[in-house]
Amino acid sequence: MFVKAVGRLLIYLKPYRKHGIAGPVFKLIEAILELYLPLLMARVIDRGVAAGDSAYVLRMGGVMLLIVTVGLLCALVCQYVASVASQGVGTGIRNALFEHIGRLSHSELDRFGTPSLINRVTNDVTQLQYAVAMLIRLVVRAPFLCIGGVVMAMTIDLPLSLVIVVAIPLFLLVITAVMRKTVPLQRAVQQRLDRLTLVLRENLSGIRVIRAFSRTGREEARFDGAVEDHTRAAIQVGRLSALLAPSTQLIMNLGILAIVWFGGVRVEAGGMTTGEIIAFINYVNQILLALMVVANLVVTFTRAYASAGRVAEVLDTVPSIGALAAEEGGEPVPGAPAVEFRGVSFSYNEGEEELSALSFAVPAGATVGIIGGTGSGKSTLINLIARFYDVTGGELLVEGLDVRRWPLEQLRARIGIVPQKTELFSGTIGENIRWGAPDAEEEAVKEAARMAQAAEFIERMPQGYNSEVERGGANLSGGQRQRLSIARALVRRPSILILDDASSALDYATDAALRRALHEGSGGMTVMMVSQRVSAVRSADLILVLDDGRLAGVGTHEELLASCEAYQEICRAQESDTTGGGAA
Repeated sequence: MFVKAVGRLLIYLKPYRKHGIAGPVFKLIEAILELYLPLLMARVIDRGVAAGDSAYVLRMGGVMLLIVTVGLLCALVCQYVASVASQGVGTGIRNALFEHIGRLSHSELDRFGTPSLINRVTNDVTQLQYAVAMLIRLVVRAPFLCIGGVVMAMTIDLPLSLVIVVAIPLFLLVITAVMRKTVPLQRAVQQRLDRLTLVLRENLSGIRVIRAFSRTGREEARFDGAVEDHTRAAIQVGRLSALLAPSTQLIMNLGILAIVWFGGVRVEAGGMTTGEIIAFINYVNQILLALMVVANLVVTFTRAYASAGRVAEVLDTVPSIGALAAEEGGEPVPGAPAVEFRGVSFSYNEGEEELSALSFAVPAGATVGIIGGTGSGKSTLINLIARFYDVTGGELLVEGLDVRRWPLEQLRARIGIVPQKTELFSGTIGENIRWGAPDAEEEAVKEAARMAQAAEFIERMPQGYNSEVERGGANLSGGQRQRLSIARALVRRPSILILDDASSALDYATDAALRRALHEGSGGMTVMMVSQRVSAVRSADLILVLDDGRLAGVGTHEELLASCEAYQEICRAQESDTTGGGAA
């Protein structure tokens, strides 16, 4: 899994190959210079200080200062190229994730969930950026200092260097043990973070409902629980990761103690000089610091491992609804029904069917009402028409062509849909309406607003169509948001207009005016209205009655009143609308 995930993401490092080469090269130069310094220090002590040669001390001190300066410049260059590469890789992965998420069908989006996708695009990619920076800056330098330090120590005194040779395997054993424990726990931490983000998102978006029902205390407890779960998982990982530093320090400090002990014996025997002992200890310290860096790299790459898997999981998800190749498509059939269901069944998973064996045809230019109890499958039905989901059985045809043979852009360009949940975007009112048709003229925007019964409140605003819409339409009422959503669908002049309970926030008078405007100005448009109100669908050319995912009746208002028990029950529940006419 690790190799596959890393291989999947390495393509985003390709544009920065030069950075990936230049950074380690400069770090390698810095490491070579750093390895040379203890030898110079030994010479200063043995030849300069011991002999009282101050000129030699100053001369070698100047050489050491020059080496340090060159090493600093190399480190700065490496830091710069590592920053450019890591930020570039992060940008590339985020763009690819965003683009790929936009191609996923509703089934995949439901499976991942919005909070998890947000965390993958933000937190997980940040972890990968940091790992790329560490890869360029330290992956070459740290092992080189370890190996180079051991080699240089051996050149000074081979018997004494055996202490280091024994200490390093012990250190690697500690790293391996900690890594095996922390890798699975890192994924658990990310999952807890997904849960925390979900709770936070629900609380921020539903703050009005929470306050209205005085559930602030309950939600605080729920948030605290999610925070505690994440904290416990993070602490568990932190405790294991924290073992690295003291364990490695203990191992290496014991090694230094052994070097000082046995080195003292070697000095007394005349086998080593004082400067060589100091140089040897400096090499041990370099090895210690490099191994500490390796330990931190293990923690960093462990986190990156979990993040790479989560990011690759999204990128490797093949959309269940994909674009067709040109030769796989087909042509609409002239004179065919606008929408036709042939034994269509659908289920969101392998469980119970949401829709079962639906068969009906909607003539082009007709107005169709869809009514039924809560959970009867009304919204599911219209989601299939726009191919947000694929049918699991039967055939669904738009203009005589199976929706699975329509190129998605062409299919959805012919459909204007107003969803149950109104979504507006920050910008002006005019810009929000033009979401349906970016190139729409000013007059087309105003005409769509008039048909949607939105022109009246828009023109009362000081800046009219240039009035700003806050995020999510927070500065507009529910009815105003719904009317703008309807105008957004109408401005594109679709062949099929789908209204998914789009007038639920409208008063009866506005709802009636909207239906009259649609009837008079539809111009051959096929209108499919999902509604809970009998008054909204009673004048439709055709009414579909859904009951528990099945088609309970098809016909006009009068026909269904005479023959459909489910429709009769709905009418009895709304008797004031059917007998008195209501807003119809």
